[in-house]
Amino acid sequence: MSTKSTSRRSFLKGALAAGAGLVIVPRHVLGGNGYLAPSDQLTKAIIGVGSMGRGHIPYEGTRVVAICDVDTEHLKLAKNLINHDVKQFTDFREVCQLPEVDIVHIATPPHWHGIMAVEAAKAGKDIWCEKPMTRTIGEGKRVMEAVNAHGRMFRLNTWFRFKDQFYGLGTDVKPLKKVIDSGILGWPLKVTVSGITGYNWKFYWQGKHNLAPQPVPKNLNYDMWLGPAPYKPYNVERVHANFRGYWDYDGGGLGDMGQHYLDPVQYMLGKDNTSPVKIEVDAPQQHYDAVGTWRRVTYTYADGCQIILDGENRDKDAAYIEGPNGKIYQGFRSDIPNLQSFIKTLPDPEPQIGIFSESVKTRKKFALNETNGFRSATLVNLGITAVRLGRTLHFDPEKLEFIDDEGANRLINQPMRAPWTI
Repeated sequence: MSTKSTSRRSFLKGALAAGAGLVIVPRHVLGGNGYLAPSDQLTKAIIGVGSMGRGHIPYEGTRVVAICDVDTEHLKLAKNLINHDVKQFTDFREVCQLPEVDIVHIATPPHWHGIMAVEAAKAGKDIWCEKPMTRTIGEGKRVMEAVNAHGRMFRLNTWFRFKDQFYGLGTDVKPLKKVIDSGILGWPLKVTVSGITGYNWKFYWQGKHNLAPQPVPKNLNYDMWLGPAPYKPYNVERVHANFRGYWDYDGGGLGDMGQHYLDPVQYMLGKDNTSPVKIEVDAPQQHYDAVGTWRRVTYTYADGCQIILDGENRDKDAAYIEGPNGKIYQGFRSDIPNLQSFIKTLPDPEPQIGIFSESVKTRKKFALNETNGFRSATLVNLGITAVRLGRTLHFDPEKLEFIDDEGANRLINQPMRAPWTI
């Protein structure tokens, strides 16, 4: 929290203690009628002000004081949406060193998330990161370690484990969690994520092959945009809205939507502290650069629970959640009699902090933080690794490495282009 904010609070505390009759404090300073004075707001810097970053300029309890982007046109668009003075940067490292910043919001392509989150943690900033948390398992592990080592608060920007209706299921996650925890469905469980159960894997995020070099626009620092990614000549297909179609920066629809879809499943199954031990894949051979499609990914945990990603909508009668004793379908339909009445008798799950500003102020972990967020990001990256390699993988969730598979392990900690390291 800023020195200015602390000093104002100290002044008010002392003045009011001296006697209400001696000091007249305007109501707007004290926050009357819901007004929150700028000095009482948390300050935020946004790194990456493309469409996602610009969409998160307003956030309750925070005030943007700095914006950063390697594209000067993005900076202009963002500045036009902010009706107060704001500092502008093209290098995120300068943003991390600003003493007046409480929260760094990372809204860049995923190949930058790990480096930026670690640097922000080292600089003493709390971190709000877009999904996926990181592009590789190794980067996610380093983010988790840095956040914990420096005592920072971390929020991953997907929210379905704690609020909002969960896509086509016709409910939020809480009643599903209650049903699973009750044991009425039996064990182990199988969860199917497909169009049949209400999800879209966005296979339009496929890259193009053999991109021809193009001139770099004057408004874009392309070398900085690439950052740790391997150098490849500029083509408009690689950057901004199109980057998800290339392995160097993301992982297609699985990278884009994976944590939205899979983090709540991980939470419902009680798997926040572990990972699958087997990942099976059915996919065509992938291009070395451009992301392609896939047909099916099956994750199996040590206890037999499975998560199936059905890219072809092959299982026409698939339940969303299926156990030995019952099923739950899209629209919250079930073959268990009187399920809704039964749910009302069940205890609620443990409460979660769903507003990041509250987490920052109380220093209590956000609902989706660096630890459980790392595990759901690992779900995404395990699937991406299996699709890229086109083979079944066996994973050790404690050592965080693949078993007897050197090629897969090379994708855990991928080399970074100099001078970038994490």
